[in-house]
Amino acid sequence: MQATDLELLIDAARAAGEIATVHFNASPDVWDKPDGAGPVTEADLAVDAMLRVTLCAQRPDYGWLSEETEDNPARLSTDHQFIVDPIDGTRAFIEKSKDWSHSLAVTHHGEVTAAVIYLPMRDMLFAAQLGGGATLNGAPIATSKVAALDGGTVLAARSNMDSQNWRAGVPPVKRHFRSSLAYRMALVANGQFDAMLTLRPTWEWDIAAGTLIVTEAGGAATTRRGAPLRFNNPHPQLDGVVAGGGLHAPLLTALA
Repeated sequence: MQATDLELLIDAARAAGEIATVHFNASPDVWDKPDGAGPVTEADLAVDAMLRVTLCAQRPDYGWLSEETEDNPARLSTDHQFIVDPIDGTRAFIEKSKDWSHSLAVTHHGEVTAAVIYLPMRDMLFAAQLGGGATLNGAPIATSKVAALDGGTVLAARSNMDSQNWRAGVPPVKRHFRSSLAYRMALVANGQFDAMLTLRPTWEWDIAAGTLIVTEAGGAATTRRGAPLRFNNPHPQLDGVVAGGGLHAPLLTALA
Protein backbone atom coordinates (compact mmCIF):
# COMPACT_ATOMS: atom_id res chain seq x y z
CA MET A 1 0.00 0.00 0.00
CA GLN A 2 1.35 3.42 -0.95
CA ALA A 3 2.41 5.65 1.93
CA THR A 4 0.39 8.81 2.52
CA ASP A 5 2.01 12.12 1.70
CA LEU A 6 2.47 12.80 5.41
CA GLU A 7 4.17 9.46 6.02
CA LEU A 8 6.42 10.15 3.06
CA LEU A 9 7.38 13.57 4.45
CA ILE A 10 8.08 12.19 7.92
CA ASP A 11 10.41 9.51 6.58
CA ALA A 12 12.16 12.02 4.33
CA ALA A 13 12.58 14.54 7.15
CA ARG A 14 14.19 11.94 9.38
CA ALA A 15 16.56 10.95 6.58
CA ALA A 16 17.39 14.62 6.08
CA GLY A 17 18.17 14.90 9.77
CA GLU A 18 20.67 12.07 9.57
CA ILE A 19 22.54 13.76 6.71
CA ALA A 20 22.47 17.22 8.29
CA THR A 21 23.60 15.97 11.69
CA VAL A 22 26.77 14.45 10.23
CA HIS A 23 27.66 17.82 8.70
CA PHE A 24 26.60 19.72 11.83
CA ASN A 25 29.01 17.70 13.94
CA ALA A 26 31.83 18.37 11.45
CA SER A 27 32.81 21.63 9.74
CA PRO A 28 30.82 21.91 6.51
CA ASP A 29 31.98 24.14 3.69
CA VAL A 30 30.07 27.43 3.53
CA TRP A 31 29.46 29.78 0.58
CA ASP A 32 27.65 33.10 0.20
CA LYS A 33 24.80 33.08 -2.30
CA PRO A 34 24.71 35.77 -5.01
CA ASP A 35 22.85 39.07 -4.47
CA GLY A 36 23.15 38.95 -0.69
CA ALA A 37 20.78 35.98 -0.41
CA GLY A 38 22.65 34.60 2.60
CA PRO A 39 24.89 31.62 3.26
CA VAL A 40 24.54 28.06 2.03
CA THR A 41 26.47 25.03 3.24
CA GLU A 42 27.31 21.68 1.72
CA ALA A 43 24.75 20.25 4.16
CA ASP A 44 21.95 22.33 2.57
CA LEU A 45 22.89 21.01 -0.85
CA ALA A 46 23.28 17.39 0.26
CA VAL A 47 19.89 17.41 2.00
CA ASP A 48 18.24 19.10 -0.97
CA ALA A 49 19.61 16.51 -3.40
CA MET A 50 18.46 13.61 -1.25
CA LEU A 51 14.98 15.05 -0.74
CA ARG A 52 14.50 15.81 -4.43
CA VAL A 53 15.51 12.29 -5.51
CA THR A 54 13.58 10.53 -2.74
CA LEU A 55 10.34 12.50 -2.87
CA CYS A 56 10.10 12.91 -6.63
CA ALA A 57 10.73 9.19 -7.14
CA GLN A 58 7.67 8.46 -4.99
CA ARG A 59 5.48 11.17 -6.54
CA PRO A 60 6.81 11.80 -10.08
CA ASP A 61 3.76 13.86 -11.02
CA TYR A 62 4.32 16.39 -8.20
CA GLY A 63 6.02 19.71 -8.86
CA TRP A 64 9.13 20.74 -6.94
CA LEU A 65 9.99 24.04 -5.24
CA SER A 66 13.02 24.27 -2.96
CA GLU A 67 15.27 27.04 -1.72
CA GLU A 68 18.33 25.19 -2.98
CA THR A 69 17.07 24.08 -6.42
CA GLU A 70 16.82 26.37 -9.42
CA ASP A 71 13.13 27.05 -9.91
CA ASN A 72 11.43 25.27 -12.79
CA PRO A 73 8.16 26.85 -14.03
CA ALA A 74 6.91 23.36 -14.90
CA ARG A 75 5.69 23.16 -11.28
CA LEU A 76 2.97 25.69 -12.14
CA SER A 77 1.20 23.16 -14.36
CA THR A 78 1.10 20.40 -11.70
CA ASP A 79 -1.80 19.71 -9.33
CA HIS A 80 0.45 18.88 -6.36
CA GLN A 81 3.83 20.26 -5.34
CA PHE A 82 6.55 19.60 -2.80
CA ILE A 83 7.68 22.86 -1.18
CA VAL A 84 10.89 22.31 0.76
CA ASP A 85 13.50 24.19 2.74
CA PRO A 86 16.32 21.66 3.18
CA ILE A 87 17.72 23.56 6.18
CA ASP A 88 15.73 26.52 7.50
CA GLY A 89 17.99 28.57 9.74
CA THR A 90 21.29 28.01 7.94
CA ARG A 91 22.98 30.73 9.98
CA ALA A 92 21.99 28.92 13.18
CA PHE A 93 23.36 25.70 11.67
CA ILE A 94 26.69 27.38 10.91
CA GLU A 95 26.84 28.88 14.42
CA LYS A 96 26.24 25.44 16.00
CA SER A 97 22.88 26.45 17.42
CA LYS A 98 20.19 23.76 17.61
CA ASP A 99 17.49 26.05 16.24
CA TRP A 100 17.50 24.93 12.60
CA SER A 101 14.96 22.71 10.95
CA HIS A 102 13.91 20.77 7.89
CA SER A 103 10.65 22.17 6.47
CA LEU A 104 8.68 19.95 4.07
CA ALA A 105 5.20 20.46 2.66
CA VAL A 106 2.84 19.16 0.00
CA THR A 107 0.44 21.61 -1.62
CA HIS A 108 -2.61 21.06 -3.81
CA HIS A 109 -4.00 23.95 -5.87
CA GLY A 110 -2.39 26.47 -3.53
CA GLU A 111 -3.37 24.83 -0.24
CA VAL A 112 -0.99 22.91 2.03
CA THR A 113 -2.25 19.36 2.62
CA ALA A 114 0.64 17.71 4.50
CA ALA A 115 3.51 19.24 6.46
CA VAL A 116 6.51 18.38 8.60
CA ILE A 117 8.98 20.57 10.50
CA TYR A 118 11.80 18.54 12.04
CA LEU A 119 14.54 19.73 14.38
CA PRO A 120 16.93 16.79 14.65
CA MET A 121 19.15 18.36 17.32
CA ARG A 122 16.12 18.90 19.55
CA ASP A 123 14.33 15.64 18.62
CA MET A 124 11.18 17.61 17.74
CA LEU A 125 9.05 16.50 14.81
CA PHE A 126 5.99 18.64 14.14
CA ALA A 127 3.50 17.23 11.65
CA ALA A 128 0.07 17.95 10.25
CA GLN A 129 -2.34 16.68 7.63
CA LEU A 130 -5.22 18.76 6.32
CA GLY A 131 -8.23 18.00 8.50
CA GLY A 132 -6.22 15.71 10.77
CA GLY A 133 -4.85 18.03 13.44
CA ALA A 134 -1.25 18.83 14.32
CA THR A 135 1.21 16.90 16.46
CA LEU A 136 4.62 17.13 18.11
CA ASN A 137 6.33 13.72 18.26
CA GLY A 138 2.92 12.14 17.77
CA ALA A 139 1.08 14.02 20.54
CA PRO A 140 -1.65 16.56 19.66
CA ILE A 141 -0.75 20.25 19.98
CA ALA A 142 -2.81 23.45 20.13
CA THR A 143 -2.17 27.17 19.79
CA SER A 144 -2.41 29.62 22.69
CA LYS A 145 -5.75 31.25 23.51
CA VAL A 146 -4.13 34.44 24.83
CA ALA A 147 -5.78 37.39 23.08
CA ALA A 148 -4.33 40.40 24.95
CA LEU A 149 -1.41 42.24 23.37
CA ASP A 150 -0.23 43.43 26.78
CA GLY A 151 2.22 40.75 27.85
CA GLY A 152 1.61 38.48 24.87
CA THR A 153 4.66 36.60 23.61
CA VAL A 154 5.61 37.15 19.98
CA LEU A 155 8.43 35.63 17.93
CA ALA A 156 9.79 38.31 15.62
CA ALA A 157 13.00 39.91 14.42
CA ARG A 158 13.85 43.19 16.16
CA SER A 159 13.24 45.25 13.02
CA ASN A 160 9.58 44.23 13.00
CA MET A 161 9.06 46.11 16.25
CA ASP A 162 9.96 49.53 14.78
CA SER A 163 7.21 52.05 15.49
CA GLN A 164 6.48 52.77 11.81
CA ASN A 165 5.12 49.23 11.46
CA TRP A 166 2.30 49.87 13.95
CA ARG A 167 -0.83 52.04 13.96
CA ALA A 168 -0.46 53.37 17.49
CA GLY A 169 3.11 52.59 18.44
CA VAL A 170 4.73 49.28 19.27
CA PRO A 171 2.30 47.08 21.23
CA PRO A 172 3.31 45.94 24.75
CA VAL A 173 4.20 42.40 23.71
CA LYS A 174 7.23 40.41 24.83
CA ARG A 175 9.45 39.82 21.81
CA HIS A 176 11.45 36.62 21.38
CA PHE A 177 13.45 35.27 18.46
CA ARG A 178 14.46 32.02 16.77
CA SER A 179 16.51 31.86 13.57
CA SER A 180 14.26 29.45 11.69
CA LEU A 181 10.93 30.84 10.49
CA ALA A 182 9.57 27.30 10.30
CA TYR A 183 10.57 26.70 13.94
CA ARG A 184 8.88 29.96 14.98
CA MET A 185 5.63 28.80 13.40
CA ALA A 186 5.94 25.37 15.02
CA LEU A 187 6.46 26.91 18.46
CA VAL A 188 3.32 29.00 17.95
CA ALA A 189 1.40 25.88 16.91
CA ASN A 190 2.56 24.21 20.11
CA GLY A 191 1.35 27.11 22.25
CA GLN A 192 4.83 27.94 23.57
CA PHE A 193 4.47 31.44 22.14
CA ASP A 194 1.27 33.33 21.42
CA ALA A 195 2.14 34.50 17.90
CA MET A 196 4.86 35.12 15.35
CA LEU A 197 5.25 37.66 12.61
CA THR A 198 7.59 38.65 9.83
CA LEU A 199 6.82 41.74 7.79
CA ARG A 200 9.30 41.33 4.96
CA PRO A 201 8.45 39.46 1.74
CA THR A 202 8.67 35.80 2.70
CA TRP A 203 9.67 32.80 0.60
CA GLU A 204 7.12 30.02 0.35
CA TRP A 205 9.56 27.32 1.45
CA ASP A 206 10.07 29.07 4.80
CA ILE A 207 6.39 29.01 5.76
CA ALA A 208 4.44 26.40 3.77
CA ALA A 209 4.80 23.62 6.34
CA GLY A 210 4.32 25.96 9.29
CA THR A 211 1.12 27.37 7.84
CA LEU A 212 -0.67 24.02 7.95
CA ILE A 213 0.79 23.06 11.34
CA VAL A 214 -0.47 26.32 12.87
CA THR A 215 -3.95 26.11 11.34
CA GLU A 216 -4.38 22.43 12.20
CA ALA A 217 -3.39 23.32 15.77
CA GLY A 218 -6.38 25.68 15.89
CA GLY A 219 -4.65 28.94 14.97
CA ALA A 220 -4.60 31.24 11.98
CA ALA A 221 -1.84 32.16 9.52
CA THR A 222 -2.18 34.98 7.00
CA THR A 223 -0.15 37.63 5.22
CA ARG A 224 0.67 40.78 7.18
CA ARG A 225 -2.53 42.30 5.70
CA GLY A 226 -4.76 39.38 6.67
CA ALA A 227 -4.97 37.72 3.25
CA PRO A 228 -4.93 33.91 2.96
CA LEU A 229 -1.58 32.26 2.35
CA ARG A 230 -1.71 30.57 -1.06
CA PHE A 231 1.25 28.64 -2.42
CA ASN A 232 2.92 27.63 -5.71
CA ASN A 233 2.89 31.19 -7.04
CA PRO A 234 4.92 32.10 -10.16
CA HIS A 235 7.12 34.25 -7.92
CA PRO A 236 7.16 32.16 -4.73
CA GLN A 237 7.05 34.98 -2.20
CA LEU A 238 4.24 36.18 0.05
CA ASP A 239 3.55 39.51 1.75
CA GLY A 240 4.88 38.66 5.20
CA VAL A 241 3.26 36.34 7.73
CA VAL A 242 1.28 36.72 10.94
CA ALA A 243 0.46 33.47 12.75
CA GLY A 244 -1.08 32.82 16.12
CA GLY A 245 -3.96 31.59 18.19
CA GLY A 246 -5.99 34.19 20.06
CA LEU A 247 -3.38 36.89 19.42
CA HIS A 248 -3.55 36.66 15.61
CA ALA A 249 -6.45 39.07 15.11
CA PRO A 250 -5.24 41.69 17.64
CA LEU A 251 -1.81 41.75 16.00
CA LEU A 252 -3.33 42.25 12.55
CA THR A 253 -5.45 45.13 13.86
CA ALA A 254 -2.42 46.77 15.49
CA LEU A 255 -0.24 46.60 12.39
CA ALA A 256 0.02 49.69 10.20
